[in-house]
Amino acid sequence: MPITEILARNAELYGEDVALVEINPQELEKRHTTWKEYSLIEPSRSDSFRSEMTWGQFDRKANRLANFLLTRHLRKGDKVAILLMNCLEWLPIYFGILKAGAMAVPLNFRYTAEEIKYCLELADVDYLFFGPEFTGRVEAICDQLPRIKSFLYVGEDCPSFAEPYGNLVSYCSSRAPQVQLSEEDEAAIYFSSGTTGFPKAIVHCHRSLTHACIVEQKHHGQTKDDVFLCIPPLYHTGAKMHWFGSFLVGGKAVLLKGIKPEWIISAVSEEKCTVVWLLVPWAQDILDAVDRGEIKLESYQLSQWHLMHIGAQPVPPSLIKRWKQVFPHHDYDTNYGLSESIGPGAVHLGIENIDHVGAIGKAGYGWECAIVDENRNPVAPGEVGELAVRGAGVMKCYHKDEKATSETLSKDGWLYTGDMAKTDANGFIYLVDRKKDVIITGGENLYPVQIEDFLRRHNAIKDVAVIGLPDARLGEIAAAIIEVKPGETLSEEDVENFCKSLPRYQRPRKVIFANVPRNPTGKIEKPLLRKTYGGANLVAQQNELD
Repeated sequence: MPITEILARNAELYGEDVALVEINPQELEKRHTTWKEYSLIEPSRSDSFRSEMTWGQFDRKANRLANFLLTRHLRKGDKVAILLMNCLEWLPIYFGILKAGAMAVPLNFRYTAEEIKYCLELADVDYLFFGPEFTGRVEAICDQLPRIKSFLYVGEDCPSFAEPYGNLVSYCSSRAPQVQLSEEDEAAIYFSSGTTGFPKAIVHCHRSLTHACIVEQKHHGQTKDDVFLCIPPLYHTGAKMHWFGSFLVGGKAVLLKGIKPEWIISAVSEEKCTVVWLLVPWAQDILDAVDRGEIKLESYQLSQWHLMHIGAQPVPPSLIKRWKQVFPHHDYDTNYGLSESIGPGAVHLGIENIDHVGAIGKAGYGWECAIVDENRNPVAPGEVGELAVRGAGVMKCYHKDEKATSETLSKDGWLYTGDMAKTDANGFIYLVDRKKDVIITGGENLYPVQIEDFLRRHNAIKDVAVIGLPDARLGEIAAAIIEVKPGETLSEEDVENFCKSLPRYQRPRKVIFANVPRNPTGKIEKPLLRKTYGGANLVAQQNELD
């Protein structure tokens, strides 16, 4: 079934029910008022702080967008990119693209102008929707993208090089377009990256997206009455595919624009949220705020909140132990997945297995898992091998990259993840290490090669290696091991100043001056570096978890 049919069904069954709520807490701070005060004095609750959309409005907006694209002679299979911060318009635009028979291409809002250009060209994008936060970046590259037929602006004060999305679609029909879709039609491109740091364009069909809806709802049992709090960016498969469980049953979702602990707790309280997906640092921040007395839980309505689940990075068991002490009535779960497997759920711990925290779980609903050696033969329990998964959510291919596709996908449907894992005697899967050197910090991927290439531009740097070191809050931080040229001097402050032209999240958080070891073939010996500089921290952290 195409995923668009779920939206049409929700509009028919629950047309007047609220589907999406957007919350912008910074607006309250500008007014010097509290969430509760706002609720009392502004019962209409529809302005720059809080706005909402019913399922009927959601579906009609998606139909108008689809019909608009079709008036522009969009063809089935064309690609339409989305470069927006989380907002009410994000999901109607996404589903409108799908209803038109096109492929949605969500873009990471952290991308620089050059990264945006690279991804648009890699995915052969024909149209781009973007918001005001990205005007400068898009304007810098728009003349270099001859394939793109139109830059469509979502917001006030449309720049001269773009067209105003709102005005254009308002005149289009709100009826469903007459476009025949099947579950095998290509639906979306998401971006990933290998060890080089250059993104790959991952192609998913409608079948994958619909499977993600079913898997999420089977794992967490969402009902029509549940309210899902969505905090992570919607371009990310983790956020959207967890929402898919609520989407499948017509439940409400709240899009919170901000990650401050008091905002999260207030949103749960005021919007009566029942299911919340967090990243490790956000959960850590909430607990720290409670410990400091900055959040007094008795001041909030939290009894309806029954599920907290975490993903996107390894989860310290000590964090969950602490969470359960503060929120003893919460169910807890974690899921493993990757963009190539349409996000979370390929491996699933399950709320009934909290005693196995530290494991990522077992094969998720409708999934198979295997741990294999370098010849792709199964290994024995307890032995380390590469994790492979198979199911209806596996990608179709990497767009325009047959070599990478053949290396990752087998002919019989297995997806080789590049993650090293092992199973215990009970069949629970534990991640051991990553083949790829990607650093996961606060749920975001950092690519060491990109940072290394940047640092090597400094005249005083002879060699550099970037590795991930354990961090209690972020999971990992990027550390740069820098070998200085003979006769040159370099300080941590010099490195920090040099890195200011990098996006903040890409800047190394630790600088170590030392020799960079390389093996006889010239490759950096990163396992040795991780053992040398991360070993003590890893042992201390493991002792804490035990």
